[in-house]
Amino acid sequence: MGSQGPATVLAMGTATPSNCVDQITYPDYYFRITNSEHQTQLKHKFQRMCDKSTVRKRYMHLTEEILKENPNLCANMAPSLNVRQDMAIVHVPKLGKEAALKALEEWAQPKSKITHLVFCTATGVDMPGADYQLTKLLGLCPSVKRLMMYQQGCYGGGTVLRIAKDLAENNKDGRVLVVCSEINILTFCGPNEKQLDGLLGQSLFGDGAVAVIVGSNPMPNVEKPLFEIVSTAQTIIPNTEGAVGGHLREAGLVINLQKDIPMLISNNIEKIVMEAFEPLGISDWNSIFWMVHPGGPAILDHLESKLGLEPRKLNASRHILAEYGNMLSATVLFVMDHMRKKSAENGLKSTGEGLEWGVLLGFGPGITVETVVLHSVAIG
Repeated sequence: MGSQGPATVLAMGTATPSNCVDQITYPDYYFRITNSEHQTQLKHKFQRMCDKSTVRKRYMHLTEEILKENPNLCANMAPSLNVRQDMAIVHVPKLGKEAALKALEEWAQPKSKITHLVFCTATGVDMPGADYQLTKLLGLCPSVKRLMMYQQGCYGGGTVLRIAKDLAENNKDGRVLVVCSEINILTFCGPNEKQLDGLLGQSLFGDGAVAVIVGSNPMPNVEKPLFEIVSTAQTIIPNTEGAVGGHLREAGLVINLQKDIPMLISNNIEKIVMEAFEPLGISDWNSIFWMVHPGGPAILDHLESKLGLEPRKLNASRHILAEYGNMLSATVLFVMDHMRKKSAENGLKSTGEGLEWGVLLGFGPGITVETVVLHSVAIG
């Protein structure tokens, strides 16, 4: 039996590894730890990438100590999948647990009321999966209905909300725990002159996990909804198959990122957003709030220019990119968490920067775009 009301975001929590790296000193560290200091020209290129990234700091599970113990992780294309997998299958659910505990604490309901679990990661494929491990780590009911999503990439933060909406609205009293946990154990590798797009990933990617609890018909005075999930859509931008990719090899997850990604996204974005907001009669893009996956600064710049957005519209996305880097699927939900907290801090009347309507956009391999229309909830 389905629920009557729209799915709502009821609580959120985020977590990062304790190891924080400073972007200013990262090029020196990265070329030293990968024994690549002799590649001076390549290091200068990487330095420029890091400078242009607008990232200030990132959190990483891989410390200097771990990398020294596992030199194959630092080489380029050295067989190392076993080592990477062994680490990932333990630490991906563990970081997810940290985020989930914070969301459960904010929700303040018994965890036995969680009916569904959706777990998303691009790291560490295993059976039983990270969803099973997290169920054990949290002590969820053995009858919780689980969905494990591997290898979605950066658009996964939108996908999980789309799936959670369907589950919440079609299961009476359904409460869905959504977890995105991303640790770049599989993607870290040494520099290679022939793989500059891979090097770009090394300048942007960070680790983080986020948990969201989604349910319909919030219990009055007990559950405190943050956003209503009004509608969702997924679309593939035509002729963009090779633009963003990740390929699992003996050397780990090899990332490819083409230079024209920002242009490909921005050239198609208005049509996608128009289709989402046409039923609501909204066409003034500055009248809504924006939660955009900050894949890199150029994506945000192109999107801002194409849609004629006021610069402050993408502040939340730019803030998360600066403070955490690109955490794949978790990133756009970090943006959501930041926005609702900032709205409350600034004394605004609703969770979406005081505005009624907004959009969450995830971009990733395909190029796939996830579009989630949100309705903000009054604060207080």
